[in-house]
Amino acid sequence: MTEMHTKYIFVTGGVLSGLGKGITAASIGNILKARGHKIFMQKLDQYINYDAGTLNPGEHGEVFVTDDGAETDLDLGHYERFIDENLTQDSSIMTGRVYSDLIARERRGDFLGKTVQVIPHLTDEVKSFVIGGAQKVHADIAIIEVGGTVGDYEGFYYLEAIRQLRGELGPDNVMYCHMVFLPYLGTSKEVKTRPAQFSIRDLQGIGIAPDAVFCRSDHPIPQAALDKIARSANLPAGNIVPLQTADTVYGVPLTLENFGIGKVIEEKLKLAPVEPNLTEWRELVGRIKSDKRKLHIGIVAKYTTMEDTYICIFEALRAAGWFHNVDINIRWIDAEELGSPNANVAELMAGCDGYVVPGGFGIRGIEGKIKAAQYARANQVPYLGLCLGMQIAVVEFARNVLGWQDAHSTEFDENTKHPVIHIMEYQKTIINKGGTMRLGAYPAVLRKGSRAYEAYRSNNISERHRHRYEFNNKYRKDFEKAGMVLSGISPSNELVEIVELKDHPWFVASQFHPEFKSRPNRPHPLFRDFIGAALRATSLLEGIGEGSRESQLLPTR
Repeated sequence: MTEMHTKYIFVTGGVLSGLGKGITAASIGNILKARGHKIFMQKLDQYINYDAGTLNPGEHGEVFVTDDGAETDLDLGHYERFIDENLTQDSSIMTGRVYSDLIARERRGDFLGKTVQVIPHLTDEVKSFVIGGAQKVHADIAIIEVGGTVGDYEGFYYLEAIRQLRGELGPDNVMYCHMVFLPYLGTSKEVKTRPAQFSIRDLQGIGIAPDAVFCRSDHPIPQAALDKIARSANLPAGNIVPLQTADTVYGVPLTLENFGIGKVIEEKLKLAPVEPNLTEWRELVGRIKSDKRKLHIGIVAKYTTMEDTYICIFEALRAAGWFHNVDINIRWIDAEELGSPNANVAELMAGCDGYVVPGGFGIRGIEGKIKAAQYARANQVPYLGLCLGMQIAVVEFARNVLGWQDAHSTEFDENTKHPVIHIMEYQKTIINKGGTMRLGAYPAVLRKGSRAYEAYRSNNISERHRHRYEFNNKYRKDFEKAGMVLSGISPSNELVEIVELKDHPWFVASQFHPEFKSRPNRPHPLFRDFIGAALRATSLLEGIGEGSRESQLLPTR
């Protein structure tokens, strides 16, 4: 297809938020890519923030970072995992960015003599983001998720913009998919459709008639309920897809395909019928659902109430588990509780086969994370540190191996006599918080013979970053002499990217975020080898033959 023939699919939501529009949009991308189409995905978010970088992950979930340094909504992580494409800042558009760009144009004089209004100027800006993003990557099909729910005041102009696009691009080039929730009424033991019907009516009132409706529910949806939705939306029964809560989100593409939504899309957008190649994906889902042994991994964190806060880490661990044919049982370890003076560290840390200390900001829970790193090091339990988790490992080593009891990061103690982690030089003059960290993909060179080199099987890597503080080069020789290996260094030799321990089964920590590049069917090398090391240290390997796939791919040292 040429740029002018890009097809557009818009995914909206109703009734309530958190339905899984992102998973559904990503699943549509999955089955269309399996048909050979070039896919572009984008999220339109209602928040007036410029980007997701300053949002509280405890409330809104993790901040996902792209190669080009965009700080985005976590749904972009789902997109990348489902369509296996590296996205950019063009895939994440927030209201603050739309207004900022529009006001910048007004200040520049682009609208001299005109009154700048929501319609047409703000809606035109949205359309420019949508079409420009798709055309930049020469997409065959662009899938755009509209954040929020129909009826939100903040999102009206997004809906108006996508309504206009059908008239401008033609009915054969635009498809609307609407996602609704069907609540279950326990007293009558039935799934209710009225809220969904009202949501569809609200969407129609805006001028958007959905071409397909996805019905989410925690209970089985009877055909009679689906028929009601079909009548309300004025659609054939085949365009209404029941999506009962799935055992695994990676099964959703197969569910969509089984209900024929791929063919519905082909018919609506006048695409040539193609049989999708979902063989590898079906194998993945089969592996996920199969009975497996369990491995217990502790996540030492300060946000312990919502999985979305560390969703990429969870998914990377699970993918590594599936690779080794084990299920990962993730156990929260509250870093604040662990750091309290009277905490029984051995008791709180007991029962795990490996530990992950994830990234984060702020002093809360820091001492608990340092205790976790000490426990993993001293007890020879596999440890994976991510961003702050690497800085924690460095501080712990300085205190308890080098003997510098006051060692710390200047982020938490500006007066420490041993600032083993300090702010990056160019960061010292930065005032604004949003979008000013070391963001996006940066290269690193790995030391041959190290754990990191063994995992990547390469000298040169590129990984995504999100940090202001770094290893203090003043102390490099002290750490190396005491047994810490600086196994990943920036090409300029200025920044320490990976540290690990010599005399330990597997203790590796990175300044970057490897979880962002993991895929369900291709786990990140560091997560893969971390789980492999944890598996090797347990009794779960009993009965595995020497020639098996698992035994061949486990770390050997």
